[in-house]
Amino acid sequence: MSRDTTLALIQRYYDAFNAGDAEGMLACVSDDVEHRVNEGPHRLGRAKFAEFCGHMGVSYREQLKDMVIFANDTGSRAAAEFVVHGEYLQTDPGLPEAKGQRYVLPAGGFFDVKDGKIARVTTFYNLNDWIAQVSA
Repeated sequence: MSRDTTLALIQRYYDAFNAGDAEGMLACVSDDVEHRVNEGPHRLGRAKFAEFCGHMGVSYREQLKDMVIFANDTGSRAAAEFVVHGEYLQTDPGLPEAKGQRYVLPAGGFFDVKDGKIARVTTFYNLNDWIAQVSA
C-alpha cells in the first residue's frame, strides 16, 4: 500500500464520519479491526466497531474540522489531527447529563493499515476538557 493510498483511505474514513455514514466508516476497516478509544473499553472486530458507531450516532453529533492527515512512506501507519465541533445529545452512562451542550475539542487518531483497510484506530482527546465544557 502506498502513502497516497493510505492518505485517501483515512480521508474517506473521516469524510464518512462527518457525513454520519457509519456504513461508509465500516467499509474502511478490516473485519478484525482493533478499536482503542481514549476512555472506555478496547474493542475487537467490525461488529463491536459497528455497535460503537451506532451509539455515537445517537449520543453525539460531531463534525471534524481543520483536519491534517499524515502517513509513513510505506502507508502502513497514519495519523490525523483535527478539532471536534460537537453537540452532546443523549446522556452517556457515567458522564454528565446531556442537554444539547456544544463543545469544541482538539483530538487525534492513529492508524495501522493492512491490505487496504484500517486494522487499528486509536482515538485521543482530553476527556477532562470535554467534561468541563459540557458541565459549564
